[in-house]
Amino acid sequence: MQRYAVSEPVASAPGESRARRRATERRQHRRSILKIGSLVLVSLLVLAVGATLYASWRLNENISRVDIDKAVGTDRPTVATGPLNILLIGSDTRVGEGNRGYGDGSWEPGAHSDTNLLVHFSADREHVTVVSIPRDSMTPAPPGCSATVPRDQWTVRQWNQNYTAGGPGCLIRTLEGNTGIFINHFAVLDFGGFKDMVDALGGVPVCTKVAINDERAKLQLEPGRHVLNGEQALGYVRVRYTLGDGSDLGRIKRQQAFLSSVAQEATKTSLLLRPDKLYGFLDAATKSLTTDPAFDVGTMRDVAASVKNLGISKIKFLTVPTEAYAPDPNRVQWKESADLIWSAIREDREIGAPAKPTPTPAATLTSPLTVSPTKISVRVINASGVSGAARVAAQALTVQGFPSVGTGNAAIVTEPVIVRYSGTQAEAARTVAAAFPGARTERVNGLGTTIEVVLGKGFPAVAELPNRTGTEPLPSLTPSPSTSASIDTRAADEDICS
Repeated sequence: MQRYAVSEPVASAPGESRARRRATERRQHRRSILKIGSLVLVSLLVLAVGATLYASWRLNENISRVDIDKAVGTDRPTVATGPLNILLIGSDTRVGEGNRGYGDGSWEPGAHSDTNLLVHFSADREHVTVVSIPRDSMTPAPPGCSATVPRDQWTVRQWNQNYTAGGPGCLIRTLEGNTGIFINHFAVLDFGGFKDMVDALGGVPVCTKVAINDERAKLQLEPGRHVLNGEQALGYVRVRYTLGDGSDLGRIKRQQAFLSSVAQEATKTSLLLRPDKLYGFLDAATKSLTTDPAFDVGTMRDVAASVKNLGISKIKFLTVPTEAYAPDPNRVQWKESADLIWSAIREDREIGAPAKPTPTPAATLTSPLTVSPTKISVRVINASGVSGAARVAAQALTVQGFPSVGTGNAAIVTEPVIVRYSGTQAEAARTVAAAFPGARTERVNGLGTTIEVVLGKGFPAVAELPNRTGTEPLPSLTPSPSTSASIDTRAADEDICS
């Protein structure tokens, strides 16, 4: 039988085995804690990512989408790289949860754009301009909300009727056509969504210098400061007929003060740093929101992130300046000084900042001009959004020998200069076009022997013609918006009682 040797155990010092066992147990305990901690951390990360994805999905699902590509057509202003323009629309629809109980709208059926805010984010995200457009403004608009009718054939219509007639697409086409500003995105909010957003913020402070008692707006307030809930806040921004002169302009001022208060409250409560409050606010906002397909929660988040370091003093509110509309004293029309706003936004500069001068280019010809300026009648149409453009261009043509130069105004066009002629006036049109480098000539009906020049956005200064008469120098400056008028602005950090 085979025998195996058996090793004798090595003697240990008293207590040594017990110490080893304890050390082993401690190592195993630590490993268990690390394993459990890792599992908890991974689980929390999974839950956090899952919650974020779910929140984004939930918020995106809340939003209604409307594709307006066909409604706005293809004849649109040039898209600027960097700046961002968003049209915010407050709808007075009585349909849907939270929108009933404010009258049935039978006096004027359909939804209207009672609040119209053009929000411009500068390319460097150093300033934000919020422009209120009065709902009672009378402006040129496309007949039947057509996406193809040329702008010089538009007819005058009340501003908020554009939304009624053709929704956000018609409203944006009208806005772009009258300002030359490309609208990147839009968002529509109704009564119910507005109330829910205010409640999600925990109320918004307001200040009234006079007592408010308005049955139509369902609001009663004593003079002073108040913190309003959603229902009260809606009444506050809708009050119109029982305060001041009952015009929409007074209501716009209250709306701007209210938005300033919202910005101040969001900053004080660190809304963006409180995921719970932020989600509640966004959930309330998106449930009643309609946007274009590209304006999703991700895009909104990117926009918010791009201005996270912007102080609210850099957010400026202003209103399109208006004057009485002669055919109807209950309506208004935009003043010429409105061009100060549109040109500043197109050029991505703050309101009141000086415009950049445009140098006068030299005329280039492929063949000699055959018709003298002295034999041509011209009419210059200002469709540029720059106040005084037609007048200065007419002066520059007159000093070169054109005997008759009339002027007029029209809606914005996207091309810098179009020279129109009828019949056999092609050579006369070529002479006129030579004064506007880069101009396009177009044959139309009905002009007779008059040559029509349409000055659009970004038109060049008038150039000197080789066959001009007279020696008087041309006006040296490209016309720019009049500096004699000023635009009142309100910074978001101003006291709400101011």
